[in-house]
Amino acid sequence: MIDAAISRQWIAHLGAQAALPKLAHLLCELSARLEIVGLVKDGSFQMPMTQRHVADACELSIVHVNRTIQELRHRGLIACEGSEIELLQPEELRRLADFRPDYLS
Repeated sequence: MIDAAISRQWIAHLGAQAALPKLAHLLCELSARLEIVGLVKDGSFQMPMTQRHVADACELSIVHVNRTIQELRHRGLIACEGSEIELLQPEELRRLADFRPDYLS
């Protein structure tokens, strides 16, 4: 049932959102899932996906993903170093993504 809820959430978001909220949603969901298994430390986690994987998941081009990541960084919502992502303003990122984690449980 959880898998079905996650699938419904992604189907609803893929077609309806612009790139910025799509990527914000993906980062929020990854953070929430990794938090459950203890892999988030001080708001940071290792990104388990390449930009190509992110592009495929969000139905965007790799260039668009890169520009969107830069926009999130510019807004001060995230910091990136290598494959590590830090959510600097998690509440603001959740608002941007319209992310509600209740569908994950």
